[in-house]
Amino acid sequence: MIKEKNKCTAIVLAGGRGSRMHSDIEKQYMLLRGIPVICYSLLCFEKSSIIDDIVIVCAEDAVLKCRRDYVEKMGISKVSAIVPGGKERYDSVYEGLKACISPDYVFIHDSARPLISESIIERGYEEVKKAGACVVGVPSKDTIKLSGEDGTVKETLPRDRLWIVQTPQIFRYDLIMSSYEKCIKDGMEGITDDAMVVERAGNGPVKLVMGAYTNIKITTASDMVLADCFLNEET
Repeated sequence: MIKEKNKCTAIVLAGGRGSRMHSDIEKQYMLLRGIPVICYSLLCFEKSSIIDDIVIVCAEDAVLKCRRDYVEKMGISKVSAIVPGGKERYDSVYEGLKACISPDYVFIHDSARPLISESIIERGYEEVKKAGACVVGVPSKDTIKLSGEDGTVKETLPRDRLWIVQTPQIFRYDLIMSSYEKCIKDGMEGITDDAMVVERAGNGPVKLVMGAYTNIKITTASDMVLADCFLNEET
């Protein structure tokens, strides 16, 4: 008997305001080579044979525009829901999780990371089937120092064990949903990514999966220049 493929949903977070871009346009909607940044990751998930459907989480006043200008115009057929996010990132992720339709696994991805690739999706999928929870990242190339409150070096951290975490962050759906429910009940404080939710809920461990140094997050104007350079290398 041939086992059916696990259902995988991509949750694409597009609620950031991008204040560090100093632009009236949110960073995920800015044009990179004439294409909105968000559309790069949407197209990648659209093409992936692993991803079955996509849930987009955006600002409430952007829902209609997102559907009209990005989903319909770019021919993204896998989008099953576009829902308003919340005040904090974790609120938005929770809204995205609630909008999912019975997936086995979820890929939680920041729309400001346009250079996600099918190979990253594939590596994450293979690992999450074994571990239940994994995050994409890359080993740090730099020495990282922990500072004290006075701005002096308190400790030099061992570089061979430090990773720079990226997205997607990939989880078995029941595991991440129960983790969010527990942390929301207990009170969310200091949460910076989804792996921390799993860790705080005691549902770890979370496995690290090799991403790509090109899988950068668009935060400042210089990141747009760097992303364009990486696209040049691909073509």
